[in-house]
Amino acid sequence: MIRTALVLVAGLILAACGPAPMPAPTPEQAALFKPADARLAGLYETSCKACHAIPESGAPMVHDAAAWAPRWKQGLPVLVDHTIQGFNAMPAGGQCATCTPGDFEGLIRFVAGHEDPAT
Repeated sequence: MIRTALVLVAGLILAACGPAPMPAPTPEQAALFKPADARLAGLYETSCKACHAIPESGAPMVHDAAAWAPRWKQGLPVLVDHTIQGFNAMPAGGQCATCTPGDFEGLIRFVAGHEDPAT
């Protein structure tokens, strides 16, 4: 019993030693982020950035791992649907009348900090 408790405590201590999540970007940092893809960068500048780089908007900030983690767990299809249909304060279409579903996927991956499709 004591041995099991010690193993559990040791495991908890080791788990706490993992890398700390990155802090949320400052507004100045967020203003500088943009997708590497030129088309997505243009769409981001004219649609997404207006909310996702401004803390006062209430939208999860671009590359804010803590804010995006629970959303990302819902899955990319749910996030794309929320973007297209609108969800809470997110306007339908994310203010992007020319975005395709593929654009939305790329933009969501970028804003959430998951540009690598393997993540």
